[in-house]
Amino acid sequence: MARTKEFDPDAALQSALELFWQRGYEATSMADLVGHLGVARASLYATFGSKHDLYLKALERYGAQRGPRVAEELARPGPALPAVRALVTRYAEEAAADDLRRGCFVTNTAVELAPHDPDAARSVEDSWRVLERALTSALTRAAEQGELPAGRDPVALARMLLVLLQGMRVVGKAAPGPARLRDAAEQALALLD
Repeated sequence: MARTKEFDPDAALQSALELFWQRGYEATSMADLVGHLGVARASLYATFGSKHDLYLKALERYGAQRGPRVAEELARPGPALPAVRALVTRYAEEAAADDLRRGCFVTNTAVELAPHDPDAARSVEDSWRVLERALTSALTRAAEQGELPAGRDPVALARMLLVLLQGMRVVGKAAPGPARLRDAAEQALALLD
């Protein structure tokens, strides 16, 4: 009987994440995954389930790698508004510098799968909820510390920034260019003054 090649599921998941992120769900076949990961199809199915299951696990990993970092940046003690400004600026810069045009894996999933895939839509919503909560918390602190003009609604501002950040990822992927992204970020940040 042939011996099954052993592999590191964690490394395989990370490699699958990279491939899905670069190509998208529909454009990535199981044959592509087998070739890219160097793992037998049967082993992939046994470890991760279907291609769809593997995609959702990769999306979950992406969120776990990125979500906490953003939340930590926005929760640092001291003035909160500089952290919000830095986040918006960083998103604009990253979107403009995305030479591979990969965009954001969550945003890509929102565009490609969420309209017709309830599991993907839940994952996207979970990711956006984490970002919205972190922004709301930071903007609430900013309001309490007198960094925001009176009467500004931290929840509404957080939602506006969430939509802007995701939109910047789409624009950066489709038609990168620093001027459009920089101008959008500057106008959004002007609303915080």
